[in-house]
Amino acid sequence: MSRETRSTEEEGASDLMEKAAEAADDLYRIRDTYFPPDPNDKISKLQTQSQVALNLLDSIPPEQRRVPTQRATYEHLKGKILDVFPEYTKKAEDHLSKAVKLNPSLADAWLCLGNCIWKKGDLPATRNCFNLALSKGPNKRILSQLSMLERRMAQGVDNQEEIVAESIKHAKEAIALDVKDGNSWYNLGNACLTCFFVTGAWDHSKLQQALKAYQNAEKDESMKSNPDLYFNCATVNTYLENYERALSGFEAAGLKDPCLNAAEEVQKMVNLFNKLDSLLKGQIKAKRLASLASSLTEVRLNPSYKRASVNNLLDGLNKTIAIVGKVLFFVKHENITPLYYLVCDSNQISFVLTVYSISNDAIKEGDQITLLDPCFRNNDFSWNGKRYQFRSVRVDFVEQVHVNGKAVSPHHSVRSSIYAQHKP
Repeated sequence: MSRETRSTEEEGASDLMEKAAEAADDLYRIRDTYFPPDPNDKISKLQTQSQVALNLLDSIPPEQRRVPTQRATYEHLKGKILDVFPEYTKKAEDHLSKAVKLNPSLADAWLCLGNCIWKKGDLPATRNCFNLALSKGPNKRILSQLSMLERRMAQGVDNQEEIVAESIKHAKEAIALDVKDGNSWYNLGNACLTCFFVTGAWDHSKLQQALKAYQNAEKDESMKSNPDLYFNCATVNTYLENYERALSGFEAAGLKDPCLNAAEEVQKMVNLFNKLDSLLKGQIKAKRLASLASSLTEVRLNPSYKRASVNNLLDGLNKTIAIVGKVLFFVKHENITPLYYLVCDSNQISFVLTVYSISNDAIKEGDQITLLDPCFRNNDFSWNGKRYQFRSVRVDFVEQVHVNGKAVSPHHSVRSSIYAQHKP
């Protein structure tokens, strides 16, 4: 074979390899951005497109696949195409393992291999794979996957806070490599939100950090097709009690992926707000209110606190202020946390009390409560043409509440077990 003929065949093989690489990338775009109402439609489309990509890859002449410069790429693409589905495939792992042995500098092959092993359920081996890849050089995508893996490994272990801290560290390292990469910011948002939950669901700074990270992620056009970004951002806004933004976020997530339970989250919130609205507008006899409120003026406070009515509170944290109230109703709703109560203060003004990180048997209907350093919000928003207006005070620590003149016992302190929704 002449040198000219060999050169022409090599160029043809390189062109086919490039087209196969493009087909593989298109396959993953379908996986990450196509969310039909019926999940089976997505699987069917992936099966069709993966076969097209495999046919294109296998159209490369066998002798060209064995060329050292092409062989690792061929193995990488074959494994990547086979691994696009949710289930573990040994063939995919075998091809990807060959690829990284032939060319240890193929970062995407390491990434695909780690994800493949993850599907097998071997999390320590997945971590070893990602760490080995990073020993070849820094890579934002592998750092993000390692961060996500660490959050998965933190579930159900004693040192979960330590592992989640590592997750945040690696997420920030990924951002440092490319501050405009939306996926890295999204991953940091998930890490901060997970940290909020595993540390007791009280540290608002973690929620604020998560929200800022999600907002930075939204600046990347490629992230606007990610329904989980909108869902998780809505979750943060729910816990920050930015209710209108939360409703809009869940609605946007549901429009992007009908298979998410976003519509159910919206309905749960609307059901709760309608119940609160009904209770607040309900007719509680003036004599009963006056009787309940009169006893509240006799409650003695720590001299370092100033007694106030809900009407006197400013938005946000009100340091050295105490509100004395009577629990009128415990408001049942469809989520585990927070707890909601309807309370009236000594001026007979009703407000909503939201309670985090405290068990539901600590405060009961009819209890007299003292709220220290109350965090206040004047809620006023509309949804689907209905306006909701209510004052609310949130409590995050047992130390902020006295019930019937006594401090709440530390054994009533609880941790949330809810994690940010994200896909491996």
